[in-house]
Amino acid sequence: MPYMDDDPLVPFAMLVRLEVPLQRLDKALPIDGDLRKWSDRYLMPATYELDERPDVGPVWIAWHESGLYVACRVRGKRRPPECKPRWFWKSDNLRIMTDTRDTKDTHRATRFCQQFYFMAAGGGDGEDEPAAGAAKIHRARQDAPLPAEGLLQVAVKRYRDGYDLEGHIPAEALAGFEPVPGRRIGLYYMLEDRERGQQYLTVGDALYWWVDPSVWATAVLI
Repeated sequence: MPYMDDDPLVPFAMLVRLEVPLQRLDKALPIDGDLRKWSDRYLMPATYELDERPDVGPVWIAWHESGLYVACRVRGKRRPPECKPRWFWKSDNLRIMTDTRDTKDTHRATRFCQQFYFMAAGGGDGEDEPAAGAAKIHRARQDAPLPAEGLLQVAVKRYRDGYDLEGHIPAEALAGFEPVPGRRIGLYYMLEDRERGQQYLTVGDALYWWVDPSVWATAVLI
């Protein structure tokens, strides 16, 4: 994966057990790509600053009984997004990793661990519509069931120098999701842009975040 050489030998995020509050939405959101309804209350912490890495863009994540909601904003691009669902890990994308049991004593995914991706393009017959999907986690002990095609929602608003993206992971797509306040889940995001680089919640590619759920953060449902 790109940008591995830029990762510090021991990221600061590895020196602490990162726990972030995940705020509840008052109501389910319409997925339309309009990010004006997202407030800083749902903004993910700027952990990239710990390792003095540049930011790619703000990322918002929130929970509701109907599932998880995510959003991101990317600016400063000179080219259109490069997105191919079949090679999502090589594309411009927002990836979300979840573990509804927040298991931190294993380095391989369980049946409660899942991987979701959202992209500003790559969908539709012309590959110019937003796309979303899920994929099995590499080297998992057990695979979580993949959601039915079309169950994940995604919308995008494009701008001359970037895009705003919004997505929804329904509760029925989240294996073992029990949406009650105080519940702890494993959570990780990777916002990746072929021009701008990578922005992530805890660690980068050098520590195999796409395999190892123990390096993900703990999110507390507030």
